[in-house]
Amino acid sequence: MLAAVDRQAADLGLAAGMKLADARALVPELLVFDYDPLADAALLDRLAEMCLRYTPMVSAVPPGALLLDISGCTHFYGSDAALAEKMLAENIEDRLDGAGYSASWAIAGTPDAALALARHGLREGAERQLPVSALGMDAKTHRALERTGLYHIGDLAVRPRAGLAVRFGAAINLRLDRILGIEDRPINPLRLLGNVTAERRFADPVTQVDFITNCLEELFAEAAIMLQERGQGARIIRMLLFRCDGKMARLGIETGAPTRDRALFARLLKERIAALDDPLNPGFGYDLIRLTIAASEALGAQQYMLEDAEKRGDTQGDQAALIGQLSVRLGRGQIRQFRPADSHIPEQALLALPALDAPPPALLDKWPAPKPGEPPLRPLHLFDPPQRIAVIAEVPDGPPYRFTWRRRLHQILRYEGPERIAPEWWQRKDGQQAGKGGLTRDYYRVEDMRGRRYWLFRHGLYGREKRSPNWYIHGLFA
Repeated sequence: MLAAVDRQAADLGLAAGMKLADARALVPELLVFDYDPLADAALLDRLAEMCLRYTPMVSAVPPGALLLDISGCTHFYGSDAALAEKMLAENIEDRLDGAGYSASWAIAGTPDAALALARHGLREGAERQLPVSALGMDAKTHRALERTGLYHIGDLAVRPRAGLAVRFGAAINLRLDRILGIEDRPINPLRLLGNVTAERRFADPVTQVDFITNCLEELFAEAAIMLQERGQGARIIRMLLFRCDGKMARLGIETGAPTRDRALFARLLKERIAALDDPLNPGFGYDLIRLTIAASEALGAQQYMLEDAEKRGDTQGDQAALIGQLSVRLGRGQIRQFRPADSHIPEQALLALPALDAPPPALLDKWPAPKPGEPPLRPLHLFDPPQRIAVIAEVPDGPPYRFTWRRRLHQILRYEGPERIAPEWWQRKDGQQAGKGGLTRDYYRVEDMRGRRYWLFRHGLYGREKRSPNWYIHGLFA
């Protein structure tokens, strides 16, 4: 079956839904390709990204439509609103035509109306001339409407709504109102709007990378002024660079803490460009550069250059700047920070999150610090999973006397414990804990004859939960 045909094939009498054998009988030299809906969707997304130069509100509607909300985006094309809208649409059509794609377009007050008009080759104001198939109902409903003599949207518009709802369902009135412009609905944009946006348009495309980076720094400075008025700082910064040939480059920066510092942004931008897999290629030049603050956080006023400020330094700010710079250079998932979790199970008591996602240190829950001179309660190094060991104890449910680990015998000189950690009862199913963590653990901090300290535990209560509990080594103390 033919899934889609181009304009030349349509002129030869072919159409979507036709059997391939019939199509080859009409056009023996027909070129066909396997239908790949995923590739089509990816191509549609790329075309939608190309249209981001006109408005940030762009939505892809498979299999072959784009919705653009151009409200407030036509002032570049003149003061006459109607003429400016038409010029913008024609510019989009010319750009798509230059890239090898044909398009039909329409402008209307609602997304559904514009989409229906464009699909049927009509212009604004001709909504009542649309066929009832423009409602997008199922084929059975369309046939039922036509059998009753209702062929166009205008025929439905003059009918009592209550009768239509009773016979064809309540959805028909909602879709009819959306096409007639009575009911509006928001589109689902390809990219979420940022809270602050700044952009530059160039009459002559720019090709110098240094000029482009300077332009991005100026755009960030403009955005920082707007953020300062809100008492906020940038955390996620997105940059779009539109080439005059329709291609687009994307850059993204995340900071370890909210910032409005232009110098910090310049350093992170330099690192980001240097870390690109494909170097920034202006080609024939960029004619539009847009910077968006995709995420921001509260950032109060800061005082600099007080007495002894240089000696004390901004430790927290320096740490956040270092985290941001390393994350940009190495990847956001490579620099991680531990965050306490609400669990007594040792391997579940903390989460290793990307440092850019972790909250500020002041907001982190604090682990209880040992008293001065006391040894740490938890080792610096944990094994995941714990490693099995062979243990000899003086009594079955007593502390370990010696253990064998990695084919070496360790004689225990002193120990401390047990520290009992019960399983999480709310995870039990039918009285049993799912997974290996379903037994009670008795932990011991032990020291061998050579002064090396280990963290061992017996997995299961002797005689109650398990006849012969296993032993594991879970960590090493420094």
